[in-house]
Amino acid sequence: MDMSKIDVVRKAMMDALKAGDKPRKEALSLLLSALKAKNIDKRAELTEDEENAVVYKEIKEAKETLDTTPADRADIIDECKLRIAVWSEFAPARMDEDAIRAVIRETLAELGIEAPTMKDKGSIMKVLMPKLSGKAEGRLVNQLVGELLK
Repeated sequence: MDMSKIDVVRKAMMDALKAGDKPRKEALSLLLSALKAKNIDKRAELTEDEENAVVYKEIKEAKETLDTTPADRADIIDECKLRIAVWSEFAPARMDEDAIRAVIRETLAELGIEAPTMKDKGSIMKVLMPKLSGKAEGRLVNQLVGELLK
């Protein structure tokens, strides 16, 4: 039985605590809280995709904070950069554009769509997104599908 991401993050947090790495411990504590909260909301064990989605969401929020923080707030900027770096250790690598395009082509073939139009976008996305959930950024998938539409 594989350890859940909650167990993995908890262990990493304890290791950071023992090592006296307070900033890392705090970053891991926040991630652990987010994972536990999602687990409680669902009232069941999280799937690996759901765990990864929580990690990606936390990273995304930290990046948004980073983007909106004034340059003179080095404390917040450093904290966000540290969190992103620590949390990224627990996020599987995202698919690159070529890999996403391959899944899009596969999905079009599966749906029997040779020349996709804007009308087809909804049905394409409905089949495509579950395949890419937690593996690719939705905005990028949307952009790549958009490039194919006539």
